[in-house]
Amino acid sequence: MALTKEHKATNKTVVLIVTSIAAFIMPFSMASVNVALPTISNEFSLNAVLLSWIVTANTLATGIALVPTGRLADIYGRRKFFIYGTIVQFVSFLIAALAPSYTVLIIARVFQGIGTGMAAATYPAILVSVYPANERGKVLGINVAAVYAGLSLAPVIGGLMTQYLGWRSIFYMCALFALVIITAVILKIKDEWTEAKGEKFDIIGSIIFGVALIAIVYGISILPEVSGIVILLAGLVLLILFVLWELKVRSPVIDINLFRHNRVFAFSNIATLLNYMAIFAILMLLSLYLQYIKGFDPSYTGMLLLFQPAVQVVIAPLAGRLSDKVRPQYISSAGMVLTTIGLGMFAMLNSNTSIIYIIISQIVIGLGAGAFASPNSNAIISSVDKKYYGVANAVIGTMRTMGQMLSLGIITLLFTIFIGHQQITVEYYPAFLLSIRVIFIVSAVLCIGGIISSLISSKKVTSNH
Repeated sequence: MALTKEHKATNKTVVLIVTSIAAFIMPFSMASVNVALPTISNEFSLNAVLLSWIVTANTLATGIALVPTGRLADIYGRRKFFIYGTIVQFVSFLIAALAPSYTVLIIARVFQGIGTGMAAATYPAILVSVYPANERGKVLGINVAAVYAGLSLAPVIGGLMTQYLGWRSIFYMCALFALVIITAVILKIKDEWTEAKGEKFDIIGSIIFGVALIAIVYGISILPEVSGIVILLAGLVLLILFVLWELKVRSPVIDINLFRHNRVFAFSNIATLLNYMAIFAILMLLSLYLQYIKGFDPSYTGMLLLFQPAVQVVIAPLAGRLSDKVRPQYISSAGMVLTTIGLGMFAMLNSNTSIIYIIISQIVIGLGAGAFASPNSNAIISSVDKKYYGVANAVIGTMRTMGQMLSLGIITLLFTIFIGHQQITVEYYPAFLLSIRVIFIVSAVLCIGGIISSLISSKKVTSNH
């Protein structure tokens, strides 16, 4: 649907500010909780596997919600779903802050994930709808910088709040951010975007997709048990059925032809998946390492975790602007090369590793991750027609979230193999160290796969324009 005069009158700067606040709060709410995990573990007496589900439940729910709500938003209105998603986040943040038990906390985290999925599927599409193509890399870079600002400040603020106000204060703060976004959208953004208005919603495909994701992540989490293998295989079969269904249905939730006939779209999304499988675990693992192995308190840990995302804040907008002038895949591929080097450095962590070494490793990964995200997104969005912006953004978000979920699945699996269903206590520190070294090696290998995918996508540009 072409923009109306009313749409053209939309204040682009207001949209950029509001969507950047949204981009900030989503990673902030996740990364700040990472620093609080040991404290939450002590309060609820959780083992390593149950502890990992505090992050996994949120990420899994986000992954399930992204694609269907992105499609619903294209049909019924992106602004509406942005507001609805942020309201769900607001309520679930309050429930998490008041959670009397681990079970209530997990339920709240699931609903936070659903709200995050609804908002994340819509705000980037709103942003690219109000900016012209020649400014897309720049504003996506600013948006990604907001994401990394959330990641940067989360460990420091989350650590300080956990230490001095308790971990529940983090969720109260996130609820306040959500309330600001809701108010700003209602008062300042009046337009609506419905490029797929009148089309049908594929509810069957959405259900198959959601169940497949749950089965895959849960199956990985209980490996190497036989039931884990069975559930994982069932999830993979459902994923194949989902693809077959989407090829057949008239109004698919994901247009599989975008993958079949668009090399840039397909391989850049694969690069997204592999990149986030490789890097998502870093801050969570370092938080646990610094508090358990090094014995640092949450606030000092938070300050030490500042370097990687802080570098990403600086690099992301520069990489975004550059991707408007140079083929984006070249920049994103170079970024993943640096990320692979940093992951290799972390694979050598031990109990005597110096703080300087940890900081340098974070800076290298920060340079790489900052150079990857906005150019890669620019390549994907620029390869599709305007009516696919919502779906394209939802697919990027889904690949990112699936990468995060599979990253957490790898962590859970290796914790189960090396530590078992035990709390991380002194006698298990050697096993814990071995598990995180193996995770970083696996992550580096995945990142190499991402480099190859990104370079393949640059070989031939296929556009639907």
